[in-house]
Amino acid sequence: MYALVDCNNFYASCERVFQPQLNGKPIVILSNNDGCIISRSDEAKALGIPMGAPEFKFRDQLKQHNITVFSSNYALYGDLSSRVMAILGQFTPNLEVYSIDEAFLNFDGMKIDDYQQYGLEIKKRTLKWLSIPVSVGFAPTKALAKVANKIARKFPKETLGSYVVDSDEKRIKGLKWTKIEDVWGIGFRLSKKMKAQLIFTAYDFTLPHHEAFIKKVMGVVGVRLRYELLGQSVLELEEPKTRKNIAITRSFDGNITTFDEMKERVSTFATVCAEKLRSQQSCCHQITLYLRKDHYKITSDRYHFYQTETLPFASNSSLTLSNTAIKMLKKLFKEGEIYKKAGVIVGQLIPQDQKQFQLFDEENPKHQKLMQVMDAHYKKTGERKIRLGSQDLQRTWKMKQNHLSPKYTTNIRDIMKVKVG
Repeated sequence: MYALVDCNNFYASCERVFQPQLNGKPIVILSNNDGCIISRSDEAKALGIPMGAPEFKFRDQLKQHNITVFSSNYALYGDLSSRVMAILGQFTPNLEVYSIDEAFLNFDGMKIDDYQQYGLEIKKRTLKWLSIPVSVGFAPTKALAKVANKIARKFPKETLGSYVVDSDEKRIKGLKWTKIEDVWGIGFRLSKKMKAQLIFTAYDFTLPHHEAFIKKVMGVVGVRLRYELLGQSVLELEEPKTRKNIAITRSFDGNITTFDEMKERVSTFATVCAEKLRSQQSCCHQITLYLRKDHYKITSDRYHFYQTETLPFASNSSLTLSNTAIKMLKKLFKEGEIYKKAGVIVGQLIPQDQKQFQLFDEENPKHQKLMQVMDAHYKKTGERKIRLGSQDLQRTWKMKQNHLSPKYTTNIRDIMKVKVG
């Protein structure tokens, strides 16, 4: 038996953990640079605030309904997500973290008499320990667990937030209720093709006379999904994988036209890539620089620019990656042009303990000692105060975050103070 545990309106729930006065009130979370609405509480959804809408278009409506607006606080969300997953790991050792707010659990080999009650215990512990509400769906396959989770989320009064698909009757009823666009792995474009073939629900997707069409359009992925919805488990839990590449890209809150300003941004992006490499104990052989001009303010057709360089040795040093990125920037950047976005991507990753040392062209061994000091300080304080000279010493990202909440769990300065007496 599988379970899918999904945190309800996760970003909004994270903000409410430390501001419980917002419980029951409408909340929206904005994307980078406070651009679009990427998360909404149920109350905001009920007021007709659409997902993905530009904030400026609904600014008056947000004020009219007294909707609380937050900038994305990824440090807080990531930390609370890790804590949620740690709690879920107490219920089974077989855990697949599917996204920041979802996880699949497998209970093979475990004796559980009442899955409904087990799901309620998961809900109770997560809510008590973290104040994060979750929905739990149980089923014999991962795809059906997704369906069960949607039912638990949609009908909280009837299911109490925990639902079990443990019979063919429940399976068929759930599939007939599930719209084809809500099926796991069926996006907007695929759903249009499915509806053109009179496949409107998940149940229609499983009918025998649609099998050939599904195989033609979706290939083996569609065949496996159909088996899963029929109750035949073919998708197992996936082991955590090391990333194939790491990308740090950001749009700027304003346009950049000078080399020095762009140099600072690129250096910061490269430094954070190096930090992420070290956190997963990897090194990279390749680094790519990406620049994008403001295509509304240029006359030429080309506004995307890339350059890739292969390092003579594998590295995760902030100094090495930053210097390489700046060297590429000198070739790509044109003074006076208007740039809106930039990024650094590192690839050809290898485990740090498999790094091959070179005889004549090798990195300064002092780099690693310096990186250890920088990482230790960041881990302790949650702030990148030790930086390269080419970085801005005041800010990590130059993004517009006018509604950012404190980093309650990752920055010692933002820890809540409790007054007694």
